[in-house]
This record gives sequence, structure tokens and C-alpha cells, in this order.
Amino acid sequence: MPTMFVNLPVTDMERAKAFYTAVGFTINPKFTDHNAACVVVEDGHNYFMIHTREFFQTMTELPIGDPAVSPCAATTIFLDTRAEVDAAVAAGVAAGGAEPGAPADYGFMYQRPLTDPDGNVIDFGWMDPVAAEEGPEAFANQQA
Repeated sequence: MPTMFVNLPVTDMERAKAFYTAVGFTINPKFTDHNAACVVVEDGHNYFMIHTREFFQTMTELPIGDPAVSPCAATTIFLDTRAEVDAAVAAGVAAGGAEPGAPADYGFMYQRPLTDPDGNVIDFGWMDPVAAEEGPEAFANQQA
């Protein structure tokens, strides 16, 4: 399986690390300094690299936008249960994030929007295992 790193600019590194650990992730200290921190979502596979805005700017010649005003990407992390989704979003809001909309419940899939303190969109979701494996119609047939 490939490894994925999502790079995000943040304005306050310590606040960002507190937010991401509050929602259930860990920080890899081997790849963390005053400019960046490695947030482990799923060890060996999925990570966020949070960078100070100044350091993030060294990776591009384009201007960095403000995700709180104009989001350009959204990352959704699926958890094992709806309760875990609710707990992650509640912890994120308590750690300075925001829930910018209502939960979306499609029966086979449940999602809740969350932004980190800088406005980066980090949603959480759950999908019925049958729907995840066979598609939403299989879930509907299972309910009939």
C-alpha cells in the first residue's frame, strides 16, 4: 500500500499539534521541529505534515491561501463507528477546531465536518462495512 502525506500550513504549531492529538492522532517526534510536525494518522500509511506558513511557503512560489476563507481541499478520515466520529469531532471542537455544518447521514454513510484552528478541512466519517465492500445498493438491499 502506498504511503500518503497531506501537507498543511498552520499559523501556530503548538496549537495545531494539540488539535491533531486531541482528535486521536499522534506526533512522530523524529520528523518534528519548529518548522513542521509529522502527524501520524495510520502508521505506515497516512500522515499529515503540518508546517508553519513561513516554511510551507518555501515549497511553492505561489501565494498560500487562507483555508478559513477559501478552502481548496478537504480530507475525510473514516473511522470504525459513528460513535468514534462523534467523539473525534467533539474533541476537535474542544481543541479549537470548528464544526462548520450539520452532520450528513445517508444511512450507509455518516460524515461530520470539522476544521482545524487554521480552517483546514479535516472531516470524519463512518461507512457501513457492507456498503464499503459492495456499494450503497448492497446496504439498501440489506435493509429491505
